[in-house]
Amino acid sequence: MNVVRTVADLRAAIKRARNEGKRIGFVPTMGNLHDGHIALVRKAGQRADFVVASIFVNPLQFGPNEDLASYPRTLAADQDKLFEAGCHLLFAPNVEEMYPNGQGLQTIVSVPGVSEGLCGGSRPGHFDGVSTVVSKLFNMVQPDLAVFGEKDFQQLAVIRTMVRDLNMPVQIIGEPIVRAADGLALSSRNGYLSPAERESAPALYRTLKQMAEALRNGEQDYAALLRQGREALEAAGMRPDYLEIRSASDLQPATPGTRERIILAAAFLGKTRLIDNLQVDSGPSHP
Repeated sequence: MNVVRTVADLRAAIKRARNEGKRIGFVPTMGNLHDGHIALVRKAGQRADFVVASIFVNPLQFGPNEDLASYPRTLAADQDKLFEAGCHLLFAPNVEEMYPNGQGLQTIVSVPGVSEGLCGGSRPGHFDGVSTVVSKLFNMVQPDLAVFGEKDFQQLAVIRTMVRDLNMPVQIIGEPIVRAADGLALSSRNGYLSPAERESAPALYRTLKQMAEALRNGEQDYAALLRQGREALEAAGMRPDYLEIRSASDLQPATPGTRERIILAAAFLGKTRLIDNLQVDSGPSHP
């Protein structure tokens, strides 16, 4: 696996792969990789001939009181995992390479509508930072396809909308959530949990499963169901940020007539913010 740190070296490596007729798959990450990230890399390898990953902790998507400074950076271990997963090229730029004119003078890509509410409501400016950096990375890599995890479901919706609206020739592939044996969605931030918090954390997924089962059984009183869900999270020691039932197609609030529903949640457990989701009408729930 080749490791490059500049846009010029990245483009040179991509050009060589293109000249060999290879199809380019791309997985953008912020590093501290876990099995969920590796699933994205493996999916890219199934769909493309040449797999590019990036590791960049993007300051534009962190709020002033968020964990930018403490976000785990584990580049050496990440390189080993990417190599084992079949990645061909890693792009690991620094902030100056990504934002040579400074962040304050950076053109911002904003995706209205789908970026509002949910995580966008709790983290103002977050999705502007996401869409801006992904737009830049797409322009640098020019991939045929890119793979994103469905755990960050709103992020996936934002990227799909951006690609559609800006006519970017990139196929966006969503990869199902990878979970620990007890159901907790894998996340780089799970490392912040204390042992006691880690034991309580699977209650988030259990609550989503209970709510999904109620919806499949015909429950139509969404307000009552959401209230019960929030109470279950609080009983597990969590502080709910949001818990909502939305349309999976456009993230608008769901009604009993919505065909493809998704339950989305974010909750604080101690200082750690956990997010998860569960699609209700797209097949059986995972065990």
